Formats: sequence, structure tokens, C-alpha cells
Amino acid sequence: MLRDALLLVLCTGATLGCLFMITAARLTPASARRQPATGGTHPAVTILLPLHGEEPGLLDNLVSFCRQDYAGPIQIILGVADPYDPAVAVAQRLQLAFPDRHIELVAGARAAGSNPKVANLISMNTRTEHDIIVLVDSDIRVGRDYLANVVSALARSGGAVTCPYFGISTGNVWSRLAGLGIDGHFLPGLLVGVRFDLAKPCLGSTIALSRDSLAAIGGFEAVANCLADDHAIGEKLRARGEPVSVLPFAVGHICGEASLRELWHHEVRWALTIRTIGPLGYVGWSITHAFPLALAAFCLGGGTAAAALALAALACRIRLLIAVERGYGVPRHPYWLVPVRDLLSFAVFLMGFAGRGVSWKGRRFRVIQEGDLVAEPGAPLP
Repeated sequence: MLRDALLLVLCTGATLGCLFMITAARLTPASARRQPATGGTHPAVTILLPLHGEEPGLLDNLVSFCRQDYAGPIQIILGVADPYDPAVAVAQRLQLAFPDRHIELVAGARAAGSNPKVANLISMNTRTEHDIIVLVDSDIRVGRDYLANVVSALARSGGAVTCPYFGISTGNVWSRLAGLGIDGHFLPGLLVGVRFDLAKPCLGSTIALSRDSLAAIGGFEAVANCLADDHAIGEKLRARGEPVSVLPFAVGHICGEASLRELWHHEVRWALTIRTIGPLGYVGWSITHAFPLALAAFCLGGGTAAAALALAALACRIRLLIAVERGYGVPRHPYWLVPVRDLLSFAVFLMGFAGRGVSWKGRRFRVIQEGDLVAEPGAPLP
């Protein structure tokens, strides 16, 4: 009887997972292209880009922010915690390539909190000159109309605006698996969560807000110990009654993972972040793993029905990927990797329950209550 009950749970979960993917595919916009920003003014903008290491495609990512079709003044602040960071050389190349752009490099982060990215931002923000701030992760690549659309949306909605992202592979198998994870799991989940008001995202891929709004929540210092610093910024803004709007288009996220080890550590950190943000929602995320659930049912003796359900789950995932590819202009994915990606995602999901530590920017941290980080000095990377 226990086996039959477990089979029922697994098959029901897998069926719900297939329905989830069908729903996500229907919610994926047919064309998530940016709408031209028309009329209005073009206020001066400061773009904050915290850097760490010479990531794959870093120079091209930074160049995309320098080639913006935007009429207003743009200040670009690049920040590194370590003056000897390899990213310094990339930032200097950018300055030489775009002498007409206002590009500043801030080297040396203040000792503020346990989150290394936020410590970097606190130092960078001392050089901010303009009233509109756009915070972006360094692994993001944007189109020429990005800034005009972000600033236009911020002017309409107030509060802050954020932007989803799709994956851009660098070519190796680990990078392709990372891209499949973003486009086949993360992005569809975000679309469903926003559509049914199950998620209130604020993503590091883009956070645009006014300097006054940032100051009102206590600046970056207010999230200096948070693992999910971007989400924490959004929560603090909402607590003040300021909206955080999700833009209808997506930017590119460069998937630079070069090994299984790197991919695993990166995704486990994401899983821990999501779990600390919403534990109950994280449990509910289990139904999105339709293929592993159906495969487990088959291994328990579910027979032909479980096998058919597993194949249906793979077909739904591929259908969902096709919708994302068409809607966001993403190159075709290697569908033969879909079963591997789904099993890997399930393993990461399970690790999200068990894990308490993360590897981030070459250091080891423990995640404690409410998602705060505590550095473990001298602890080796796992």
C-alpha cells in the first residue's frame, strides 16, 4: 500500500508538472521585444556594474552598455573589491575604447557586511552623480535600446523596475546546460509566478530606481548581509509602498560555466537563495520536475503509464523551450540534453533543502536565518 501511495504521489506530481509547462508555454509572449520609448525626457542615469574576475564575455557585456541609443547623460561606474582583480584590465580596455563615455573605475570595496557584491556597491555608490540608478550584474548583455526602455518604464511606474533574463551559452556543454536551466526552468517559472501573483521578483539582471528611493530604504548598507540582496531591495521598496514592476522584455545572461563543479556550486547557491526567499513556494516548486518524478514512478514499478508520463514530460519541456526560443529570439537549444538538464535540476532542488553553505566569488559562506550570510574565513571550497 505504501508503494501504491508513493506511485500516486509521483504520478500526480508529474502530471501537474506537465500542466505547469503547458501553462508556461502559453504565457510566454509570442514576441517579447522592447517597445520603442517615445516622447518624454531623457534624464541623466548612473549605471552600476560590480565586477569580479574576468568572466567569459565580460568585455562584450560592458561594451553593450556603452553602445546605448540614449539621448541623456550616462555615467558608468565599474567596481572591483580587489585592485589586482583581472577585471581591472578589462575595465581599462573599455575606458580606452570609449573615451567619449563617462566611465569610472572604483577599486577597493569597503568592509561593510558579509555580501561581497554589496560591499562593492557601497563603495561604487559614493561616486554616483545622477538621480536615476540602474544596477546590473556583470554577466548581463543588453541591446542598444535597453536603457531608453528601462528609464521610460521607470518614469511610468515609479518605484523600481526589474527585468527577466534568458541564457546565452558560451558553447561548452556545461554552459549549454546552464542555459537550458534558465530558459527551461527559471524563466518559465518567473512568467507563471508573476502572472498568478505567486512571485514578486526583483532581479540583479536589472534594478532601476531613483537615488531617493535607494536612500529611503537605507541604501545598499541595508542589504549588506543578505544572500538575496536584489530580492531584499525589492522587499524594502514594497514595504514603503513603492511598486517593483517586471518589464515585458528580457536581457541576456552569459552562461560562463566551464565545469560541472562550477555549474553545481552556482545553481546550488541559486536554490538556497530561492528557498530562503520563500520556503513554502520552494516546496511547491517540486511539481515542476515532471520528468524525474515520472522516472522515479517507473523505477518503482509504474509500468507503461509511468513511462508514457516521463516521455510526455520531456515533450512538454521541449515545447516550452521552443516557445521561449521564439518569444525571446533565443537560439535553438540542444534538446538531447533536456533529460540530463531535468535530472540535474532535480538534484539541485533537493540539495536546496540540505545545503546550508555556499561558495561565492572564491569564498565560503553559511546561510543563516532570514537569508543572511556569515563568512567562514579560511574554509576551503567544497
